[in-house]
Amino acid sequence: MEKRRVVITGMGTVNPVGNTVAESWAAVKAGACGIGAITWYDTSSMKVKLAGEVKGLEPAALLGRREAKKMDRFTQLALIAAGECMDNAGLNREKVDLSRCGVIFSSGIGGFESVGDAYQRGIERGFDTVSPFMIPMIISNMAAGHMAIRFGFQGMCSCVVTACAGGTNAVGDAFRHIRDGYAEVMLCGGAEAAVTPLAMGGFTAMKALYEGQDPLRASIPFDAERSGFVMGEGAGALLLEELGHAQARGASIYAEITGYGANCDAHHITAPAPGGAGGAACMSLALADAGTAPETVDYINAHGTSTPLNDSSETAAIHTVFGEHAKKLMVSSTKSMTGHLLGAAGAVEAIFTALALKEGFVPATIGYQLPDPDCDLDVVPNQGRQAEIKTALSNSLGFGGHNAAIVLKKWEG
Repeated sequence: MEKRRVVITGMGTVNPVGNTVAESWAAVKAGACGIGAITWYDTSSMKVKLAGEVKGLEPAALLGRREAKKMDRFTQLALIAAGECMDNAGLNREKVDLSRCGVIFSSGIGGFESVGDAYQRGIERGFDTVSPFMIPMIISNMAAGHMAIRFGFQGMCSCVVTACAGGTNAVGDAFRHIRDGYAEVMLCGGAEAAVTPLAMGGFTAMKALYEGQDPLRASIPFDAERSGFVMGEGAGALLLEELGHAQARGASIYAEITGYGANCDAHHITAPAPGGAGGAACMSLALADAGTAPETVDYINAHGTSTPLNDSSETAAIHTVFGEHAKKLMVSSTKSMTGHLLGAAGAVEAIFTALALKEGFVPATIGYQLPDPDCDLDVVPNQGRQAEIKTALSNSLGFGGHNAAIVLKKWEG
């Protein structure tokens, strides 16, 4: 069967550097840091003091107070991003077959804030007194469910839960769903809201997070002094369409998705496989799926978490896949600005990658000072770069050994 072409026609986001796509992209181009002191709770008794929080957003005002109270923060962020995405796409739902429109939306952890709140209430007042909305608030698929209800999408509705790879898996799975003929339109992406005492305590206990207090030296991917990632929160939503469907309605196109790779290290619950073998295989799968030669790739939006193991392993994986061409690649991590959005990361980074292709601008890896010989790539240090790029990869690598990569191409139609 002939594979159909898939394009991005709508985007929406809330994240630590902006509450819309335009605001976020302007901040990324300026190399702005969205990391700061945690304001959601008192950190005086905790080791980690910094996070990438969404700022100045009032979900109740945007979603309605009554409805917002029934949702965990991750779902609120997801719906706000999805609302911008749908408005941006200009899809007239009265003129499309809604049974051929679906949702695949990720969350790595789901309603973690609601879990903590419900447990505290149960201890204090008895567990039969918890909110009747507790279960719909905490389950990870509820953001996807709310989107389908809100927009009337009656096709496949699913939630990918693959930790930090989830956002990219959601975009990739949605891409395949359209390409292989199961839908014309898919709303996809990811959302996360894990800046909570319990979640942060768990990641601190496993020595995953940066414990210093300097926002500008906190999330520093590929830097020799990197010591852990910075938790971020937010959501990214993309509307994917079959090319002919998009063109027939006169949609604006941001970029084309041409390939997707997904695999598993099958090695360790948190550590990457030696030499980044799984990540390398995943990138190769994505390139082969796209029919794209490695030497034609111009830019990689790296997973780049700012942890010692990830960044060196991802660098090794890039050298494995690209060989001598690795020296010519631009490889940056926008997590240096946003922190790590877990299940939302890949979706937000797909948006940034699509805009990089559309505008010919490669985002920087900010905060970079001390080169690491194990991370010997052009990481676009500290300042973004005007560059004509036509093909890009976006990588996501998650706990459990989950790897996902998508190939995007500049739209020149």
